Amino acid sequence: MANLQKLGVFDVQGLLHHLPLRYIDETRITAIRDLRTGDSVQVEGEIVHNEVTYKPRKALVAKLQDIGGQQLSLRFFHFYPSQISALKVGTRLRVFGEVRGGFFGWEMVHPQFRSVKDEEPIVETLTPIYPTTAGLTQGALRKWIKWAFAHGDLSETLPAAQYKKVKSDNLPSYADSLQAIHHPTPDANLRDLDERQTPGWRRLAFDELLGQQLSMRQHYARRRTVGTPAFKPAKTLITALLKNIGFPLTGAQQRVALEIGRDLMQPYPMQRLLQGDVGSGKTVVATMAALQAIENGWQAAIMAPTEILAEQHYQKMRTWLALMQGVTNTEINIAWLSGSQSKKDRTASLVAIASGTAQLVVGTHALFQEAVVFAKLGLVVVDEQHRFGVQQRLSLKNKGERNGHPGKAFSPHQLMMSATPIPRTLSMSYYADLDVSVIDELPPGRTPIATKLVSDERRDEVLNRVRDACMTGSQAYWVCPLIEESEVLQLQTATNTFANMQTTFPDLHVGLVHGRMKPAEKQVVMQAFSQGDIQLLVATTVIEVGVDVPNASLMVIEHAERMGLSQLHQLRGRVGRGAAKSACILLYQNKLSDTARARLKIIYESNDGFVIAQADLNLRGPGEMMGVRQSGTPMLKIADLTRDADLLEIAQSTADKLLQDYPHEVEHHLARWMAKAAELVKV
Repeated sequence: MANLQKLGVFDVQGLLHHLPLRYIDETRITAIRDLRTGDSVQVEGEIVHNEVTYKPRKALVAKLQDIGGQQLSLRFFHFYPSQISALKVGTRLRVFGEVRGGFFGWEMVHPQFRSVKDEEPIVETLTPIYPTTAGLTQGALRKWIKWAFAHGDLSETLPAAQYKKVKSDNLPSYADSLQAIHHPTPDANLRDLDERQTPGWRRLAFDELLGQQLSMRQHYARRRTVGTPAFKPAKTLITALLKNIGFPLTGAQQRVALEIGRDLMQPYPMQRLLQGDVGSGKTVVATMAALQAIENGWQAAIMAPTEILAEQHYQKMRTWLALMQGVTNTEINIAWLSGSQSKKDRTASLVAIASGTAQLVVGTHALFQEAVVFAKLGLVVVDEQHRFGVQQRLSLKNKGERNGHPGKAFSPHQLMMSATPIPRTLSMSYYADLDVSVIDELPPGRTPIATKLVSDERRDEVLNRVRDACMTGSQAYWVCPLIEESEVLQLQTATNTFANMQTTFPDLHVGLVHGRMKPAEKQVVMQAFSQGDIQLLVATTVIEVGVDVPNASLMVIEHAERMGLSQLHQLRGRVGRGAAKSACILLYQNKLSDTARARLKIIYESNDGFVIAQADLNLRGPGEMMGVRQSGTPMLKIADLTRDADLLEIAQSTADKLLQDYPHEVEHHLARWMAKAAELVKV
């Protein structure tokens, strides 16, 4: 059982849901005279020769002769003494493998084989090949799964009326689906089986999506049973903010601010995701939410994944609050908390947070550490939420549960923000338990960013472009993916590039920022760049989020072919933040892979974050794209959000019906599909 547990199999249901990776066809025997190059076939015969050869390399070679007298070579470059014995002369075998033409005729390299008796019947179904681990053979797995069919629960979880609707969509019963997946008949389409597009595979994908939808909807409903402070509208502070920030809100910002404000007025916790493309103005909306909490006598905490981004929020909000203070005669204290603070500053911040003197707290991961105690935390804002693990977000949320409510479930309001737009299917699936607001409008005055694809062979032209931009009063970024030499990835490094740029541009002020610098050093460099003292900033992807320098109108990204779509889009969003015409140059190495070529084509053709996000989902999958592998959300193992988008919509409507009318069936389905899923759903 220990080996099964390594595969994530802990019970009978887990065995039934341990599904094949692929299949081989052992339902027919092919005569050696009928073999063709490239075919994967099964051949039966007797070993007539067996030897270990040493030229041109060590190999075990056996000759198999079938009933027609034709011979096939079996070649093994990696073998054990037990295999030599198993291939001794006179042994009757069935072998399966890919046929190729060798110097001495047909051969198979490292075929599967097993000994058989004369006239032993062949199998009647395709043979599944399962994910396995060391010490657990395919044969042992098949025996375990056969046992699970005899002892497991194969009953239907859908009520009759709902099953009838599902059946009309060409989805078979649960039991028939498992049978068709584990033991497909010889006439089954192997390609459809391998691509999980047969009716049986689609039914299990539907069941998994339904389980996820039921789980998320139950969590959504449970949240409304938890107490939280109901904040009245913050007319004084928000009015003062909007009068003094120096720019009007866009229509989209006003709309989402109202949605969030209404959530904060409810007696149960808000759990809203605010998404907007880079530069769409999420920070001011988050500040308005914080002011609503503060005007009602509560604290607000804003957490960001990097010191650069957190520092940007802190400086921007401190400026806005200072402008407001003269209008409202209300002093709002803002505290800063990060891992790089001096002990003295950190202690002062901790005291202000614990006493309630600091109404607004901005920081990094340091916010959820044990020493941080809030007096009255009513709102938690998590920026770039997918960059935090579930335990980190939960730790910060739990600090709001110490607000003097013994014996009563209590949770602060939560606002999660993301500059990575979320495709519709991903939102329907992994964010089904959240309310979602979208800022789908950029502030006026922003100019479109021109994206250029340039081969590294034209580097001199790019350098001239950088010089021209900086000499005419603009500023530029030069982004590199590594900060030190790597023997594996021969990439330009930030440190070497910085030295080269200083030599190439002696008349420019060149700066360097990367993740391994001390926070204070990074802050000095970024401040100098923001003030225009540095004209060209060489950086790693640490500037991906949180850098807002309107005068920077040119970005060059080294080895763009090695970066993901979302990362390229985020980096590109660091320019085009002012009125000047902006450009992003993607430098790439020749000999691009198909995937890299596809990424660069997408980023070149589109500035639309949602289009790019959908393409990223198609290329990388939801777990990698949005960090949901760490989110606590039940991950999908069978369903694919791109392939099975139609099933997701059916699962949504079915979930609504089951929750309304069939509570027993809901529990049965969740017990089957979500028993091992994490309880930490979307904290």
